[in-house]
Amino acid sequence: MIREYEDPSGPPRDAAATRALDLVVAVLVGIASLPLVALIAVAIKVDSRGPVFFRCRRVGHRGTPFGMLKFRKMVDGAGGPGLTAVHDDRLTRVGRLLGHSKLDELPQLWNVVRGQMSLVGPRPEDPRFVETQQAAFAPILAVKPGMTGLSQLAFANESAILDPDDRVGDYLRRILPQKMALDTLYARRRTVGQDVGILWWTAVAVLGRRDVAVHRVTGRPGLRRRVPLEAAPVAPTSLARMEVRP
Repeated sequence: MIREYEDPSGPPRDAAATRALDLVVAVLVGIASLPLVALIAVAIKVDSRGPVFFRCRRVGHRGTPFGMLKFRKMVDGAGGPGLTAVHDDRLTRVGRLLGHSKLDELPQLWNVVRGQMSLVGPRPEDPRFVETQQAAFAPILAVKPGMTGLSQLAFANESAILDPDDRVGDYLRRILPQKMALDTLYARRRTVGQDVGILWWTAVAVLGRRDVAVHRVTGRPGLRRRVPLEAAPVAPTSLARMEVRP
């Protein structure tokens, strides 16, 4: 694990404001969503055997490992690749709905309250993926991981563009470098104002069911512009490039 970090943190005032934003929003949303959490918990238990929640081992702030909390989407004890495919047969019926709606991420509000995550930040990665590029992850791990962020917006449909025959290899070669570039950009330029903007675009994507793109140079989110396939056919190997605007 990385032991030296270049900390791109802003002034202490920004850090305090970010923590205050995290706590206020996480507590308010958590309380408001309690009936939904109870409903989802019952649906999971009725649909399949196993626990309601699932903890994913992830690398957090300054390389500290932690358990990222999610609603369980797969059959209990499922093995196989750590990345989910669109038609993954490990998913339960309720799990497919949770993944499509992103509601499986709702329990991470508890990680935010505990200070392990922020509302906005780089998406926490699997330790095995971090180990492949430790030096490059240093600026990313210098800030708290987030429930949402630039890479999460840009690759919201990640499972749909992964090679189903080699998910992990395809992710490491093609998707992870692009996500790391966006997360590094965020870590070096982050502000409270930027976080509020990312939360807004997350609401647009999740609640408004709109496709959001992220400019790979400026990090500015916006609605994705669709190009008719007959006008500009795209090869399957180029689909990942559609996830961030050039």
